[in-house]
Amino acid sequence: MSMSYNASPSTMRTQQSGQAGAEYMRPHEAVASLLDLKSGGDFLRSPPDHMIDVKRLEDVTVHTDRVAELFNRFFTYYHPFLPLLETQKSSDEYYDTSPLLFWTILAVGSRRYQTDPSLLNALSGPVLRLVWSTLADVPQSYHVVKALALLCTWPFPTSSTSTDPTFMLCGMMQQIAMQIGLHRPSHAQDFSKYRVELREGELKDRVRTWAFCNIVAQRVATGYGQPSSTLFDCTLSSTEADLRLPPEVKVRLQIEKFCAKISQTLYSNRRDPVGVLSDEERYIMAAVLSRDFDDLEAQVKTETNSITNVYLRAAGLHLHLSIFFDNPTTKDYRQGLSALFLATTGFLEAALGLETPTGPVLSYCSNYVYQMTLAAGFSLFKLCNSFFAVHIDMNYTKSLFTRTIYALRNMSVTNNDLPQRLAEVLAQMWRMNGIGSRNHQIQRQQGNIGPSETGDSLMLKVRCRMSMSLVFDSVWRWREDFQARGKNFEAYLKNPTNPDSGADSSASCSSTAPIRTSTSTPAPGLEGLSTGPAADPTLTTPAITAGPITANLGSSTATTISGFNSSSLPSGFLEQNYEVFDPLNWMLDGLVEFPYAIQGLEV
Repeated sequence: MSMSYNASPSTMRTQQSGQAGAEYMRPHEAVASLLDLKSGGDFLRSPPDHMIDVKRLEDVTVHTDRVAELFNRFFTYYHPFLPLLETQKSSDEYYDTSPLLFWTILAVGSRRYQTDPSLLNALSGPVLRLVWSTLADVPQSYHVVKALALLCTWPFPTSSTSTDPTFMLCGMMQQIAMQIGLHRPSHAQDFSKYRVELREGELKDRVRTWAFCNIVAQRVATGYGQPSSTLFDCTLSSTEADLRLPPEVKVRLQIEKFCAKISQTLYSNRRDPVGVLSDEERYIMAAVLSRDFDDLEAQVKTETNSITNVYLRAAGLHLHLSIFFDNPTTKDYRQGLSALFLATTGFLEAALGLETPTGPVLSYCSNYVYQMTLAAGFSLFKLCNSFFAVHIDMNYTKSLFTRTIYALRNMSVTNNDLPQRLAEVLAQMWRMNGIGSRNHQIQRQQGNIGPSETGDSLMLKVRCRMSMSLVFDSVWRWREDFQARGKNFEAYLKNPTNPDSGADSSASCSSTAPIRTSTSTPAPGLEGLSTGPAADPTLTTPAITAGPITANLGSSTATTISGFNSSSLPSGFLEQNYEVFDPLNWMLDGLVEFPYAIQGLEV
């Protein structure tokens, strides 16, 4: 493992009774045990007066040896994507510092945990309730900001964007950070009525936390297509020894600053109802930003590892997705599409080939990487089904698109979560309307390819979600077509569509590609992939090769996670009465006569 974690040296604490041979608790010990359980104590007592060291949240109990294992998993697989915490601290130290941070680390570490696949589901409700009860207390500790940053980076699985609290938690994270003066770490006293004495190293930790607070806030804003609440102030650019950021953190901060610059420049026009610049202004500013990206790439080259490179490529994709707002008659429109294609393939190559000393780790990636992978998949689909297709190596692109579907499915951690559902949407769009499908061939034979020949097919109807408008717009179009066909989406989730099949039929559910057979950690050398037949073997190699996919797609039955199905998702994630209009949720959740039913739940 690339990063070791120092667990607490003791895993079991035992007290010997004063009377040898005692078989039962004495009355005062029974009372003490009940008090421990009520207050969330760290010990469970059992005859003859043994005290087992455990951690407990509501009705979830985790033994110390499992705590150490989950912490080790977190710092090995997840921490490299967001190196916010200190690896040398023990689990007991984190628990004493902030119970919310402790349980959040356990929750993230329990994703894809083979030993107890149901643990993530068991923790979801109690941890979220702990979040809201903790936020109700004022003032807050800055360690709560760390917990919120982790929850925004790896949210609990949900099948609907309307029940995803990530964007709301992100705003609270930023506001709490400023309320306690995290943006002015050397003047913490100004934000407290009590005397503040910072211990050795705490000043640097506060600066680091403030930096990652802004990094996470920008990634959430980019991935959800919303304005950001970042504050890239002088604290984050200070050269003082106590305030200076480590090189790795500084590089990632530079990348997110550039992403913020893209959003503010291209999607914050006060003269336009949707905030988009005019075609002429956008052309000029996009050219300036492209040169800035080249400069950024040159600056961070020496400090870029494989994960940082993925974030850098995501920034490039975020920039070039703006071409979908352009009119096809705009100057150098084809050059813009070429730049988008290069940015899309560059990001996917970096993401699908993501590997660290522990092996391939894409399935452990942050929610932001998943969102950008989804956007890249829709970008490939759009370009391949437009007039620009003649400029594309279709064999390479088809191979890359198929591998993108497999990658999205491997990012799924529970049945019926958003990565699984949207990967199926993308696969259906490709099979029913993509290059090589029967529909496309019939249209070409009949000469009904007019819109794509003029570039109209690349225009967006949804234009208020910044670079993510492409995703929302594509799902809107899919829903219109899907509803017209009268299909049942749940049948496709049980028998996933094979995007590599060119035939288009009413029974287009492929019986050869189960979504996921395990959430476990694969054997050495296969980390980050499903171990079942659904895994795409090509995902284990860093390089993407052109040519058709030859992977064996496996058996015909989609296996669910042991002890975990969609009916076991937190009740808050299954609420069907929404007051907030959400186009993506509307298309996936069965409103407006769309057939939708979660397994085990009648709607």
